[in-house]
Amino acid sequence: MSGVFPIAPTPFAESGDIDLDGQRRVLDCMIDQRVDGICILANYSEQFLLSDAERETLLELCLRHVAGRVPVIVTCSHFSTRIAVERARKAKAAGASMLMLMPPYHGATLRADEGSMVRHFARIAAAAGPPIRLQDAPLSGVALSVTFLVRLAREVPLVRYFKIEVPGTAAKLRTLIEAGAGAIEGPFDGEESITLMADLDAGATGTMPSALMPDLIRPVVIDYLGGRRKEASEAYARILPLINYENRQCGLRAAKAVMVAGGVIKRDAVRHPLEPMHPATRSGLLELAAELDPLALHWGK
Repeated sequence: MSGVFPIAPTPFAESGDIDLDGQRRVLDCMIDQRVDGICILANYSEQFLLSDAERETLLELCLRHVAGRVPVIVTCSHFSTRIAVERARKAKAAGASMLMLMPPYHGATLRADEGSMVRHFARIAAAAGPPIRLQDAPLSGVALSVTFLVRLAREVPLVRYFKIEVPGTAAKLRTLIEAGAGAIEGPFDGEESITLMADLDAGATGTMPSALMPDLIRPVVIDYLGGRRKEASEAYARILPLINYENRQCGLRAAKAVMVAGGVIKRDAVRHPLEPMHPATRSGLLELAAELDPLALHWGK
């Protein structure tokens, strides 16, 4: 897999329940942006605020509605290996093309050592079957060395895909690719693609942004991978102010706010204890978005 695989947000109805029709519209809007794939149940999907029953509802709905139009990556992270295995099996049965998992963690101090992490991923791989993308992000609080990631890729061959979104992502990607000597496939970045050009220079073959503007990020990746670095750099420079505003000011709220403005969904609510976006922040976001006019800003109008 290469290209742009954005995270699908989870819209909520006025009742606080998942807006199931809105979720279908989110997926259609993303596919109309010609994404290379979609990731569901990730952190930017507010997975940490969903019940187990809601996860299963979204899994079935999303895979059924996408219906093979693009590959779907399903996030199955959990500290419990048993629960992660169960989630992975259900994702495979629903038709997931790939799984994504963070290393097992819970709270600020509960971690697994490297041997336990290898066994965690090995059991998931053996039970499920689809390729696994490991998400290396500060949220877990787990330090994953390049040496360990290479060991994991070699000992558990299904874990050959990585989403790196840590300080110094480009340096880590470059070192990982060099040290992996062919064992690393599909090195991606994340974090709203805020360091995309440096990461592509380091060897990234794709990115996992939010659903705010994958249609504007896609030409950057296409041009770069096609050997047109100058064109890619110019396109990236044009969209970087909006990426920066999303990353530094809005977080996961940004894609929802733009989709509401564009008629994709009805509400940009997030679940408590997350708080709504401040009106001034929303105004700044939409002002920048209007200058670039991503598809999500007018898809439903």
